[in-house]
Amino acid sequence: MNIALLTPAIEQKLQFKMKFRKMVPGASGCYALASFEGEVLYVGLSDDLNRRFFEHVESPDKVALTTDGRAFWFAYKLCAAKELNRTERNWMHQFADAHGRLPVLNKVSSPII
Repeated sequence: MNIALLTPAIEQKLQFKMKFRKMVPGASGCYALASFEGEVLYVGLSDDLNRRFFEHVESPDKVALTTDGRAFWFAYKLCAAKELNRTERNWMHQFADAHGRLPVLNKVSSPII
């Protein structure tokens, strides 16, 4: 599934490289790691997107080549805290409906709250 198809829509995407960290806001939001072609590899949420970007870019698992490609984009949507779980869950379900599985870098599904 391409990040362009996620609903609610992605608001911004940046290259998943440390030099772009300063452009990621320290705000809450949902995000996806995607391949160069925009294929979703991971879906997550955070109360601080900047911190989470840093944690992922430093994680060998998140920067490694996968069967679906290598993370090239960090794409996100700013969300109020009360919308985080619902937005992440929607994106996970959209991906699972399209592919019958979670994104390759997600280990567990989003909780139902």
